[in-house]
Amino acid sequence: RWWWCVEQEEGEEEMHPDLQEVFDGVVARDPAQPEFHQAVKEVLESLGSVVDEDASYLPIIKAICEPERALQFRVPWYTDDGKLMVNRGFRVEMNSAIGPYKGGLRFHPTVNLSILKFLAFEQVFKNSLTTLPMGGGKGGSDFDPKGRSDTEVMRFCQSFMMELQRHIGPNTDVPAGDINVGGREIGYMYGMYKKIRNEFTGVLTGKGMEYGGSLIRPEATGYGCVYFVREMLKVKGTNFNGKVCVVSGSGNVAQYTTEKILELGGKVVTMSDSGGFIHDPAGIDSEKLAYIMELKNVKRGRISEYATKFPGSEFVPIDKSLDYNPLWKVKCDCAFPSATQNEINAKDAKHLIDNGCVAVGEGANMPTTPGGVEVFQHAKIMYGPGKAANAGGVACSGLEMSQNALRLTWTRQEVDQRLDGIMTEIHKNAYETAKKYGKEGDYVFGANVAGFLKVANAMKAQGVL
Repeated sequence: RWWWCVEQEEGEEEMHPDLQEVFDGVVARDPAQPEFHQAVKEVLESLGSVVDEDASYLPIIKAICEPERALQFRVPWYTDDGKLMVNRGFRVEMNSAIGPYKGGLRFHPTVNLSILKFLAFEQVFKNSLTTLPMGGGKGGSDFDPKGRSDTEVMRFCQSFMMELQRHIGPNTDVPAGDINVGGREIGYMYGMYKKIRNEFTGVLTGKGMEYGGSLIRPEATGYGCVYFVREMLKVKGTNFNGKVCVVSGSGNVAQYTTEKILELGGKVVTMSDSGGFIHDPAGIDSEKLAYIMELKNVKRGRISEYATKFPGSEFVPIDKSLDYNPLWKVKCDCAFPSATQNEINAKDAKHLIDNGCVAVGEGANMPTTPGGVEVFQHAKIMYGPGKAANAGGVACSGLEMSQNALRLTWTRQEVDQRLDGIMTEIHKNAYETAKKYGKEGDYVFGANVAGFLKVANAMKAQGVL
């Protein structure tokens, strides 16, 4: 996987020598953590101008690359037939300079310390950009809930929380969901925390509405991504009216990205799943979107069924022999990769540029390869990286924390309004930071530096403890 590779790519700018020394130290200290190395490298590559302007940030950068705390623990649990199983549990508490640690819990066989340090490191800067007082963390286990009964998942979650509860709290560390950790798992863990600690408090986010959850949480990532792209378009003196948009995926992010684009006057002509994509030149209107939501969320069907239901649209099955994705050859003004990592490579990016695309907003995590990012930046189109553009999800988690602290539940309109304000501010910070350092329009640079400076300045003020 490309983000595990830390060798310098051909044509890549050399890292600032002082930062290269910091990076070499990170690799030497933890040589078996390639995922973490890549996350550090991507941020350090943006900080050369910052160090040149103020060398006092250099020791802060060294400190920020080391977790404040990394926990690993045993999680024993019993299967339905009485067999004892033992998994590993983790929590990486990366940085709390601007608020309690905040980040998801992931249950997946691939989970290890390197992957969680990588995710926690990224989370520090994403949370910093939200303008909310949240530090960065990440956790989880190598437990795989797939194929397990509800009672097995419950027993695992309860055992996991028996240890995790010692290290978290509403003012210390507030975990959320991530891969394979949804409402069911959050509910089981929250119940165990409440039982052990004898307190009803906002210690987890992603909760059910019945016990402290927030409205707009499912919509937040998709809505937020569209708000970010709206702000990029505004800088260029335009908006979504009449814009043709291509969206990949058909899950939560893609569905609510499409919903918000329609609301703002745009036209979405594609959606996809693992079997291929549909192209509807007439546009996916509200009625068609409602059909897709029922198809995917209730019936668990395939997107190909859309083409049968709506004449004039076509389904293009996936062709694994191709070295590009035909979805990104559809003529458009804006693109929203909302499916998975690495779905846009350099060739896909060129197809988008050649077909008139002027703006890209990443709803998924790392959907564009480094080669694709290079194409977008070279073409100087508006490119909103996931760190900034898809921060709406964690921003809404922060709003859930606020509602829990206030013992209030805000209306949909209130949460959406606050989410809009946060995404507008994220765009402003990234844009103005890039402009300050002579890189106007480079949202990758702007997001990395703006996120870093807030955390670094807080660490300096507190004495880098």
